[in-house]
Amino acid sequence: MNALIIVDAQNEFSPEGMRPVPNHREALSAILAQVESARKQNWPIAWVRHHNKPHESKAFIPGEWGSELSPGSGPDFSLESEQLFEKDVYGAFTTTDLEVWLREKGVDTVLIAGFYTHMCLSTSVREALVRGFNVLVDSRATGACDLAHNTLGRQSADEVRRTALLQLAAMGAKIFDGS
Repeated sequence: MNALIIVDAQNEFSPEGMRPVPNHREALSAILAQVESARKQNWPIAWVRHHNKPHESKAFIPGEWGSELSPGSGPDFSLESEQLFEKDVYGAFTTTDLEVWLREKGVDTVLIAGFYTHMCLSTSVREALVRGFNVLVDSRATGACDLAHNTLGRQSADEVRRTALLQLAAMGAKIFDGS
């Protein structure tokens, strides 16, 4: 059985948010296309929302606009196959009942999409792999930000996204372009 996991499709990653992703519009469109497809196929859909701890940042504060799921996103609670999970760490599995929920539904393969490719999405993919799930990632349904470091240099958001996906592919995740 397949399931879709949407990691942190939240307003904070939009151009108006505190953590803007340059390809946000395109990635969100690809995410919503995967949701539509999963609903048509009656796949379970896990929506994961990130909240920062109070001492961490002014971003992703519970109840604030930035922590809300992006427009068009979010569970259809009339369907028992959709669930919202909330976390305050990078991985979707660490402090949630996501694995239990997936196992109860007989899921062995997960398609994971969302933001940041190099942080929460990457951590969630790794957590799924070590738990024995087959993992797929729609590369178009992910996004990252530019990174810079005094010693290591710079990478554009697209380079960060592609590098993270390349590392996940080397670990066993199947990366595809949405088709």
